[in-house]
Amino acid sequence: MRAIVAVDEKWGIGKKGGLMFSLPADMKFFREQTLGKTVVMGSKTLDSFPGGAPLKNRNNVVLTRGGARQGCITVKSLPELFALLKGYDSEDVFVIGGGAVYEELLPYCEEALVTKVQADGGAEVFFPELDRLSGWEKAAESAPVLTGGYNVTFCVYKNKTPLNF
Repeated sequence: MRAIVAVDEKWGIGKKGGLMFSLPADMKFFREQTLGKTVVMGSKTLDSFPGGAPLKNRNNVVLTRGGARQGCITVKSLPELFALLKGYDSEDVFVIGGGAVYEELLPYCEEALVTKVQADGGAEVFFPELDRLSGWEKAAESAPVLTGGYNVTFCVYKNKTPLNF
């Protein structure tokens, strides 16, 4: 399982229930990585999509205490999620948010694909700072790319001790 996220310079990921930046290169990267794969999210992340609709051409899994969501597989607990995910190739499963879901599932992720935006987005929700988190190391970083008026770098972080589920 892998996490995929865009963070600002303070590791912020969201503000007012949505994204902080419009980054065409990051959206393209996200699409390329997740198309045809399984994405795991919380209900607030699903609600932040246009019309609250699941992402097209992906297997959408929502971790929620609420009810079923149209076009998605809904699970109510981590044990239920892990039982479901055993049927998928872990390389094809992406955790896509929000903050609480990242926090719960990051220890189980083998890798995190992090788009770093060189700006402060005034975030209200944050991703764990992998540069300071024990057991994580940056394995790769792209040259800066200008997109949507911001410089970004695409980074790959590896978890040296992912938990099994």
